[in-house]
Parts: sequence; structure tokens; C-alpha cells
Amino acid sequence: MHLKIITHEKVVFDENVDEIYTKTTDGEIGILKNHVPVMAALDIGVTKVVTNNENKFFTTMGGVLQFKDEEALILTTTAESGDEIDVTRAQEALKRAKARLADNEAEIDAKRAEAALARAMARLKATLNS
Repeated sequence: MHLKIITHEKVVFDENVDEIYTKTTDGEIGILKNHVPVMAALDIGVTKVVTNNENKFFTTMGGVLQFKDEEALILTTTAESGDEIDVTRAQEALKRAKARLADNEAEIDAKRAEAALARAMARLKATLNS
């Protein structure tokens, strides 16, 4: 089967794969060859791709997954390969997001801080697995 991961700026991944695992808004999903057609909204998380028993990891920051006729397409606002992520920057973003959420006196947008926390955690998880 074939997988394309596309953002507004570029095609992040475009190859044949054996397995796809990703996080949807309804939970985790795995797709193997001959899977039934599916369309799902993606959550902030990590997409794992398996090809010839080798794993590749990508952050996917929301978007949509479509699978039909052995073609998978992920349209997302941001996607990064795990081996291209700046770990130090992701760790700093995680610390900032945790501090914002822990500061009871600060007037913050909690949803925005939680999304920043989820993005940082996804980036770190993708780098650990790569």
C-alpha cells in the first residue's frame, strides 16, 4: 500500500509501506494491506510507519487520514520526521507548556497551553522512537 503525508508546505512522506499506526480523535488505529476504506480525524500524536520491518515515526498535528484502494493519505497542518526534530527545542517547549499550566495565577488560554503540551510530547515521543 502507499502512504502520503502532506502539509500545506510540502510532501513529508511518499512511499510504499507495510503498516500504518496513528492517533485519531477516537483513539489509535492501525492499517494493514487490504484494510476496509476509512476516513478519520487525526489528533495530535505520532504516526508510525513500518516498511520491511523498519519503523519510521512522524509527528502529525491533527488533520485527516483517508485510506481507500491501498492508498493512504494524511493531510495535516504540521508533520515532522522523528529524526529531524530538535530535541532540545521540544524539551524547552514541554517545560514552558507545563509551567503555563501549573501557574494558577496566570491568565492563560488552557486549551492553547494543553495543545502546546501535546505537540511537545508528540515531538519527543517521535524522537525517542526514531
